[in-house]
Amino acid sequence: MDEGLCCSKKPRIMGDDCGHFIDDNPSEKSEEIGRRSPFGSDHSFVRQGGKYHLLLGVSGSVASIKLAELIAELHKRSPQNRLVIRVLATKAAKHFISENELGQPVYDDSDEWNMWKKRGDPILHIELRKWADAMLIAPMDANSMAKIANGLCDNLLTCVVRAWDPRKPLFFAPAMNSAMWENPITYQQRKTLKDLLRFKEIPPIDKELMCGERGYGAMATVQMIASIVASDVKNRFAEIPPIDKELMCGERGYGAMATVQMIASIVASDVKNRFAVYSDSNVASS
Repeated sequence: MDEGLCCSKKPRIMGDDCGHFIDDNPSEKSEEIGRRSPFGSDHSFVRQGGKYHLLLGVSGSVASIKLAELIAELHKRSPQNRLVIRVLATKAAKHFISENELGQPVYDDSDEWNMWKKRGDPILHIELRKWADAMLIAPMDANSMAKIANGLCDNLLTCVVRAWDPRKPLFFAPAMNSAMWENPITYQQRKTLKDLLRFKEIPPIDKELMCGERGYGAMATVQMIASIVASDVKNRFAEIPPIDKELMCGERGYGAMATVQMIASIVASDVKNRFAVYSDSNVASS
C-alpha cells in the first residue's frame, strides 16, 4: 500500500476485544468528549455510614461501552440506597466512555498527578483504596491483566491494585480476543491473580466478538457481574432474624436469638463466597 495514501486518510479509531486502543488523533477525540478540570487536593473521600463503597475500574476494552448499563444493574441488584460507586478509568478506556453520559465523574491519571502538589496532600490511589470496601475491574483487558500480574503500577488503575488491601474483595471480569484468552501467558497471569493475589475472576463467555470471530473472551454479561458483586453487598448488610421459641421470661414468641447453627451457617456461607471460584456453569444461572 502506498504510505502517503495511507497517511492521508482520516484518523483511525479502532478498539479490539483485547482492549488495545489505537487513535491517530487522540487530542481531537478528547475535545469531542470534553474534560472536566482535574480534582485538586480538596477533593473529598469521606465514607458514608451504612454504605457499601465500590470502586469500579475500567480498562481499554470495547466492553467499556457497557459501563453505564453495568452501574445501573449493580444498583438494581443491591439493597436500596446501600451502594456507592466511584469509577476510575485508564487512558484507553476514556475513549469509550463519557462522564456526561454516566452522570458522575471518572477518575483518571491526570487526577493522580494534579491532586498532589506538596507534602501532606492526598495521594489519589491510596485514598481510593482506603475509601473502597471492594473493587471491580470490568472489563479487564489483556494489557491491564499483564501489568497487574507482573506487579506494574504505571497508571492510576494499576497503582490502586498494587496498593490494594488483601482483606477486601477484588473482582475482575476479563475481556479480550479468543486467541489472547487461550494464550498460555494469559493462563499464567490469571493463575497469579486468582491463586497468589486471591482476586475473584468472573470469567468471559462464548459469543461472537467485535472482530467477527466466535469464541470465549467476551466480557461476562452485566447481569452476571452485577449478581456476583451484589451478593457481596447483601451479605455485608444481612440480618439474621430472631426465632419463635419460649423466652427466658417464660413467654413464647419471636425475639430469641437465632440458633448458633443458623448463625454459623450464614456466616460460613459468606466465607465460602469470598473464596468462590466462578465458572460458566455457576454464573449462567445468576
